[in-house]
Amino acid sequence: MSAPVPRLELLHVTKRYPSVVANEDVSLTVQPGEIHAVLGENGAGKSTLMKIIYGAVKADAGTVLLDGQEVNIANPAQARRLGIGMVFQHFSLFETLTVAENIALVLDEPFDLPALARRVREVSEHYGLPLDPNRLVHSLSVGERQRVEIVRCLLQKPKLLILDEPTSVLTPQAVIKLFETLRQLASEGVSILYISHKLHEIQSLCDHATILRNGRVTGKAVPREETAASLARMMIGRELPVCEAPVYAGEHHPVLTVAGLDLEPTSPFGTALKDISLTVCSGEILGIAGISGNGQAELLSALAGEVAVARDVIRLDGVSIGHLDAGERRAKGIVYVPEERLGRGAVPPLSLGHNALLTAHRQGMKHWGLVRYGMARNYADECVSRFDVRGGDASTNARALSGGNLQKFIVGREIMLKPEVMIVAQPTWGVDVGASAILRQALLDLSRTGVAILVVSEELEELFEIADRIAVLAQGRLSAAQPKAELNAEKVGLQMAGLFDHPGEASAPMETHHAPA
Repeated sequence: MSAPVPRLELLHVTKRYPSVVANEDVSLTVQPGEIHAVLGENGAGKSTLMKIIYGAVKADAGTVLLDGQEVNIANPAQARRLGIGMVFQHFSLFETLTVAENIALVLDEPFDLPALARRVREVSEHYGLPLDPNRLVHSLSVGERQRVEIVRCLLQKPKLLILDEPTSVLTPQAVIKLFETLRQLASEGVSILYISHKLHEIQSLCDHATILRNGRVTGKAVPREETAASLARMMIGRELPVCEAPVYAGEHHPVLTVAGLDLEPTSPFGTALKDISLTVCSGEILGIAGISGNGQAELLSALAGEVAVARDVIRLDGVSIGHLDAGERRAKGIVYVPEERLGRGAVPPLSLGHNALLTAHRQGMKHWGLVRYGMARNYADECVSRFDVRGGDASTNARALSGGNLQKFIVGREIMLKPEVMIVAQPTWGVDVGASAILRQALLDLSRTGVAILVVSEELEELFEIADRIAVLAQGRLSAAQPKAELNAEKVGLQMAGLFDHPGEASAPMETHHAPA
């Protein structure tokens, strides 16, 4: 009996850029009905490889075989015609169009909108991803928007589906439902390439895994036969650091308090905040969980001073600061790491030395109106060294760093300011396991020096690892914060769907004088 013909086969694929080899001699095989994981650190070459398969990037060398036939995929439209679909990490949907209209935009054949709407409903229900084709996208939850992206691919009857970090915006319950859909697709013969940093998901879902490091294949594995630690070791080439939360030796006292914050969104598709109250104490990390689009951006803007709020709504050490702008709050010891690394956390075309000036200029980097560039370069180089920022120095442009290394620089830059309060949005979003461990340990260590830290994250695993208390933001309302020992992923997942009592209840400060180990 002859061996089955692989659905996808890559042979010796290489892609070089002027300053880096993204993929070198990569070979990979995916069988029909197989769920195949591609693992690797940030900058390992995963995204480039997927773009080659999807026709968005052309390889310099190597062969791509689809169902045993060599193909030269010139662009994504040709990839879709060949039966290759891709769901990107960042959605590409028009908020003011309906579900059916968004799906129609990528169809190559003529369509009748009412008939297309019926197909959308039928296909979405068949795969357990129910959608109303006539709903406007701006009214959908993030999980529902992801359904639109997946159904859009399924309508084209793909033979190969590529998923890039598909669970980063989903509740635990939605992840379970997605996995049921993916297993159903695989049972029908669809091959799936799955990219994720969540190793426990890969162990649960994937049949095989290919590991990339520095653009090369360094290993292959059956995830169910491995541990998360062994998979991480294959990815990063060393033992994965384990985060440790030392005991806080000082007394906890309220540092940052918010009482009864109501805020209308500045954008037509934003979320109104309703009676938000919270307290962050010295020596603790308060984690705020929730699905993106439930008021996180509005809350962060209010806390950082980017939007005006009532004077007494926000207090620092008991002093009203709601009326202060972002610069004035920074001068009082509040630092902020935004979710958007490039554009808000750092300026892409500027060097790391110049990017250090953005928030650290108060550290003696200006004198009589003149910039002391030597001090800025020294500050950036110290940050690069202390926080293991790889691939650059003070003279390197921010855009040249991988996402994980740029995040280490931005977080490190703010930690070196020795703040009283640190506000961090999505600290390890899209960051590999090695860099994530470094960033989480840095936040834990900083909190145990007495700094009050507020972390907004969609990664429940992250919050359970580093937070002392956890609250949930859903539909603009904040649940009461609870010690993490009293919570589990299922409870938090239900709260993320808005199922909690006492909306707007003030988060009680830590009752004990010492943080738990």
